[in-house]
Amino acid sequence: MKETITITDVALRDGLQNQPFNVPTHVKVRMARMLFEAGLQSLEAASFVSPKAVPQMGDAEEVIRALKGCGRVSGLAPNVRGLERALSANIQEVAVVMSATDTMNRKNLNMSLEETLKASEEVLRVARANGVDTRAYVAVAFECPFEGLTPSERVFDLCDALLEAGAQEVVIADTIGAAAPGQVSSLLSGLKGRVPQDMLAVHFHDTRGMGVANAWAALEAGVRRFDSSVGGIGGCPFAPGAAGNLATEDLVLMAEQSGFSTGVDLAKLLGVLDYAEEQLGRTLGGNSSRWLRQQKARLGSDPVRGLTP
Repeated sequence: MKETITITDVALRDGLQNQPFNVPTHVKVRMARMLFEAGLQSLEAASFVSPKAVPQMGDAEEVIRALKGCGRVSGLAPNVRGLERALSANIQEVAVVMSATDTMNRKNLNMSLEETLKASEEVLRVARANGVDTRAYVAVAFECPFEGLTPSERVFDLCDALLEAGAQEVVIADTIGAAAPGQVSSLLSGLKGRVPQDMLAVHFHDTRGMGVANAWAALEAGVRRFDSSVGGIGGCPFAPGAAGNLATEDLVLMAEQSGFSTGVDLAKLLGVLDYAEEQLGRTLGGNSSRWLRQQKARLGSDPVRGLTP
């Protein structure tokens, strides 16, 4: 029996927050439903931040309410004010983002590292007290665009603090896509014994073209929870040089061809990619998308027929 990996598609939040225009709510909702229909079981769909800072996320409540009952849906809540908005929408899971450097926290949330940690801990505690599931990102875990390489010990300490505050999943994020597989292996090795394997996830960007390689390094390190974004949509608006996320189609293809089960139908996922391209008005897709489309045209409904063990 194949071992299963869990994928959280973050295109609706991490992807659409970086677009130069506001994507209509009905488009977000349809895209989310298409992702669920393609077999994704977890989506990060909104961010409860100030609409002045990130206007693309101004419809967070509407999106979350529209997706009630569709599957596992989470939203980012950087402070208790954001959490209150999320709770009013009957959200089932919230996430906090804690950057591992002081400068990145100030650029992203206008708070120091210590202030951001305190705010994140408060959100986690209040969310758990209200019966809401929790995720906690440790952003720029490998390298910061402002401070350079991130000390591993700081990442370890932040993971400890976030777990103690109530995080049910800790996500190690390569926010600017600076990591290489050896660095991924080293950091994840240091986290063994600190973060339970079933509570550890990774979030990669593909800035230097090493997203899939880094995902493989994480798989070899025992990680079975991954973030990705259909079509590679994404990039942090507060991190210079941050390119798109690891594409969901690339992650699924690599995992399935390597003998893991994702539960994702690649043919249907390509349909989501086509819809996203149409709505965003530009070409999207990970490194494998062209080949996958050729395979789909040649074989029909199953682009990877005969390739998986």
